[in-house]
Amino acid sequence: MTDDLDTRRRRASYRAHHRGTKEMDLLMGRYANARLPAFSPDELTHFETFLSLPDPMLQGWIFSDRAEGGEFKDLIADMRVFHRLAAEAN
Repeated sequence: MTDDLDTRRRRASYRAHHRGTKEMDLLMGRYANARLPAFSPDELTHFETFLSLPDPMLQGWIFSDRAEGGEFKDLIADMRVFHRLAAEAN
């Protein structure tokens, strides 16, 4: 089980670092470096689904001040705080 989880984390890290644009590589890759090791299996599944979405959609959500993203709102909010694009929620 641990090997499978480690493999999934490595794949998610690779996908986060190789998005297609340098901006998204940096945004997603740095976030993945910091958060992936602590993700539970369910959180990892959620992140893997997030990674499957197109870059323009993700970039729009990450850089938007509006609360968008549907089921990914919490992940986007955490990513925005991580990159200091938003203030930390109290």
